[in-house]
Amino acid sequence: MDKTPRSETPRWPSLWRQPSLKYLLGIPVGGLLMFGAGIIFWGGFNTALEVSNSESFCISCHVMKDNVYEEYKQTIHYSNRTDIRATCSDCHVPKAWVHKVGRKIQATFHEIPHWLMGTIDTREKFQARRAFLAERVWPTMRESDSRECQNCHDMRHMDEESQDRYSVRRHNRGVEKGKTCIDCHEGIAHELPEGHDSDS
Repeated sequence: MDKTPRSETPRWPSLWRQPSLKYLLGIPVGGLLMFGAGIIFWGGFNTALEVSNSESFCISCHVMKDNVYEEYKQTIHYSNRTDIRATCSDCHVPKAWVHKVGRKIQATFHEIPHWLMGTIDTREKFQARRAFLAERVWPTMRESDSRECQNCHDMRHMDEESQDRYSVRRHNRGVEKGKTCIDCHEGIAHELPEGHDSDS
């Protein structure tokens, strides 16, 4: 019996055959489906970002509504002669997309678990952790050179003639020393932790 292997018929010609119509139609149809899915995903993602930046979303949790929101309502950022308000997200969520997404990821892994565990679900618990919470926010603001403050406030555009002499002197001294907004205005929107001394 001859055990010499038979030579197989080469398959290369199949590569050069014209594909059937169903395969040709699948390319644009599949591309359109992927494009549509991308639009739906992107639209849903951005909508979720905007909803989670709204004031109503922030105060939907009673801890925020009963504590920091009530404090914020007593400040100039809530009510002023120009009727321009800075809401929660204006101060706590960056405008730039990359930083905004980073902040949302941080909230997902740090804040939501504590909300689920009830870490600050009463006024007493919140007050006990106020200093700890503030000491997490202030350094972050310093590291970004008070980026969120400067979305609305810019030292270069301040009208010194409309400020009292004390404010002008303090602002100029702060610039000379390389200070940032939060260094002097820690208690601008919320009560300071008990025993904390601030320049604001």
